[in-house]
Amino acid sequence: MTTSAAGQPLIPQPPATVTALRQAIAQVAPAALPAFTRELDEAADQSRQGSDLAPLQRFIAQWAAYVHIQRQPHLAERLRRWEDAAATGDATQARRAAAEIGRILDGARAAL
Repeated sequence: MTTSAAGQPLIPQPPATVTALRQAIAQVAPAALPAFTRELDEAADQSRQGSDLAPLQRFIAQWAAYVHIQRQPHLAERLRRWEDAAATGDATQARRAAAEIGRILDGARAAL
């Protein structure tokens, strides 16, 4: 991923649609496209089976937050550092990392 000038986001936040999010992910985190497609299929299946749009709505909200983070290299790097700390630290470090990850995700959701 390349860094934008002056710490600006790499791309504008796309609309919260499957097509726009897929295009954004292809730009800022192409390695995540298989997970995006797999999770979209699962959400669509759940929605069809339950005649409920909630699984698709959750999918879109989750991936919109992901794009919000990934389009900002400094924020994406911070998240990766905390994820690594959660996986490799002791219980105290893992709790602290989980709290920081939660704050990053909450901030992304609030920004949307």
